[in-house]
Amino acid sequence: MNKRDFIKKSSLGALGVALAPSFLQNLKNLGPADRLRTAHIGLGYQGLEDLRDIASHPQVDVVALCDVDQVGIDKALAAHPGAKTFKDYRIMLREMKDEIDAVIVATPDHTHAPASLMAMEMDKPVYCQKPLTHYVSESRAMKKLAEEKNLVTQMGIQVHSFYDYMLGTLLIRDGIIGKVHTVRAWSPKTWGYNGPAPEGSDPVPETLDWNLWLGTSPERPYKDGYYHPTNWRKIMDYGCGTLGDMGVHIFDTPYNALELDVPYTIKTDCRPPTGFGFPENNVVTYEFPGTPYTAEKLTWIWSDGPGAPAPHPDLELPGGEALHDQGAMFMGEKGKLYLPHFMLEPKLIVDGQYVPMDVEKYNLGTPVRNYATESPKHYHQFVDACLGKGECSAPFSYAARLTETILLGVIAGRFPGQTLHWDAEKAQFAEAEANQYLSGAYREF
Repeated sequence: MNKRDFIKKSSLGALGVALAPSFLQNLKNLGPADRLRTAHIGLGYQGLEDLRDIASHPQVDVVALCDVDQVGIDKALAAHPGAKTFKDYRIMLREMKDEIDAVIVATPDHTHAPASLMAMEMDKPVYCQKPLTHYVSESRAMKKLAEEKNLVTQMGIQVHSFYDYMLGTLLIRDGIIGKVHTVRAWSPKTWGYNGPAPEGSDPVPETLDWNLWLGTSPERPYKDGYYHPTNWRKIMDYGCGTLGDMGVHIFDTPYNALELDVPYTIKTDCRPPTGFGFPENNVVTYEFPGTPYTAEKLTWIWSDGPGAPAPHPDLELPGGEALHDQGAMFMGEKGKLYLPHFMLEPKLIVDGQYVPMDVEKYNLGTPVRNYATESPKHYHQFVDACLGKGECSAPFSYAARLTETILLGVIAGRFPGQTLHWDAEKAQFAEAEANQYLSGAYREF
């Protein structure tokens, strides 16, 4: 089943209704006294975090909770006993379409787009966790639909709204290191799996609906320890590897600061593909067209997995100081800007020495580096935008481009050492064999 058919069957097409033009107005027209009724799809670890921070807004009422595993529902229901519960998001959206104002999606990656697109077809604002989608075609579809319906949208990259990342963006745009020619970013996380696909099957836990967990992805026997609840990021059918997890966070500030679009070449150095799990180590090299903040061409090198990043002169710190486990380094005409991940101040390096920076002029206030108090800001920004009191800083118009960039690197991992050439206007690779991975068939479930 293709995506268009899925949307028609699972949402408005299945209901047999057409929206009147007046319904195409989103919640930006609501007054400040209104409340936002939210529905939450996905109640694993991140979903419960999202639920907590969305619900902490004083104008939110949580009215619906959905997860394929009763364990997540029970945890969420303890905090919101008045909410209705579901295991199938399609049933929830159909039955409660008139009782829901906004939808929060925090499922494994392969369900981001199917759930979000169905909600968006019903004119619901959507907060969707990162990476925005599992396929490039889905990112473009979500961006297009959000723009057509003028919907409030936000991707779940909470650190986008944190002090140090906003400061890093302002510093780069202010030309503190001149035009940037190279960015290096890294994470030693291992959301990869180099082993074979498991054989056989295990009993499905009584709390889990395995068919619903698989959703639109290909049917596969349940195997304990490989998929639900924690390891799905490692598997090609469900996740996007370390690049799709930490890469979105760590790419975000440089991508935003430099006002990048999508790259025109991508090359991934990694082990040969197995067709099942992502490589445990990857080095992805992107080349981007220039922007007002970069040289004529920008080179971006991402490294992940054990031992990442490999030593390089670009990454040397003053006094032989060790790099933080995760971070990014901007190389420019006048020096380097080091941005550790996360909640650590950017540092200016010129001629091998740290140089003090005047940051008070940016009026960002006193640095706050407390995740518990900072994290809700990104969620509250979404709620406020739905209530007509502001705008989102990571809408799908931005998030789709960032996610597309990430996913192109993931696809390049299927062709180790080969440079792929991306035509953004046509949305296809010059290398025809790579185009099959831009989208995938949706299973009926």
